[in-house]
Amino acid sequence: MRILSLESSCDETACAVVEPNQDGTVRVLSDVVSSQAGMHGRFGGVVPEIASRHHLLNIIPVLERALADAGVGLDRIDGVAVTRGPGLVGALLVALQAGKAIAYARGLPLVGVHHLEGHLLAAFLRAPGENDPPPPFPHLGLLVSGGHSCLVRVEDFGRYQVLGTTRDDAAGEAFDKVAKLLGLGYPGGPAIDQLAGQGSPTAFRLPRAMRGPRAGLDFSFSGLKTAMAAHLAAGPPQDKKRLADLCASFQAAVVEQLVRKTELALTRKAETPERALVLSGGVACNRGLRAALRDLANRRGLPFFVAPPRWCTDNAAMIGCAGYHRLRRGERADWTLNAAASLPL
Repeated sequence: MRILSLESSCDETACAVVEPNQDGTVRVLSDVVSSQAGMHGRFGGVVPEIASRHHLLNIIPVLERALADAGVGLDRIDGVAVTRGPGLVGALLVALQAGKAIAYARGLPLVGVHHLEGHLLAAFLRAPGENDPPPPFPHLGLLVSGGHSCLVRVEDFGRYQVLGTTRDDAAGEAFDKVAKLLGLGYPGGPAIDQLAGQGSPTAFRLPRAMRGPRAGLDFSFSGLKTAMAAHLAAGPPQDKKRLADLCASFQAAVVEQLVRKTELALTRKAETPERALVLSGGVACNRGLRAALRDLANRRGLPFFVAPPRWCTDNAAMIGCAGYHRLRRGERADWTLNAAASLPL
């Protein structure tokens, strides 16, 4: 079964063609992403109306490029998967309506995919020729992105249990907002990560939230963001060493909370313990977080999985993976399928 998948939940217009391998992974035949990050940079974040308008301009060229890169036409597509939510409604509608139109015109089965399910399954994506083993089930997934921070027990394809989520800002949102305060531009996560590698993570004392016995597995980053704003009340540091130290201290505080909660999730009693640790989402590109999670997995004796950076950020290949497994189980959407800004996993 060859799947055409489309994604436009935020500021990336994406289309991919994937087909299954026998071990549950999917082979990515093409994966095209048109990013608007540079366009939204001067606003310090994504402007929904601008994002929607540019998705309209980009969707057909991106779709044509994905089919050309895969070396197939629509006559060789067996199903269509589209992101239905969560995300910006105006943005979501562009890829969703394009996917519905293709499925209707070609008489193809259609399925709507939860954006976070796509991220959770990004570790199952394989380039042609790759045959690395997939994460075993059940496993613990830490999903960290610009809009979401959550711990999810992944029991099987389509079976998820959310163990903890953010009570305020997501980790990626905190990175972007602090980067804006520091004058580092948008998106801010990569810039902070780069500077953090040149600084000391203990140079500044910053709060570690949600540490109490009743805190559970939820996250909170608003207090850390407020502490950074207080440090920067007089403006961003002009000294490069001080800037690097501040970035390193901030990143260390974010990573510490993420790792602490992940370890707590791994120590809870479960009828069937998790057999692996999987990191996903745009913040999974962060080198400090990758290293800390890999170290945690080693200490716990668990295999650690994380997708290549190109499949951690928003893309359509991950939607194709989730869509394939839903279509394989016989799921089908009808023509009333609509976008949803908020959508439980």
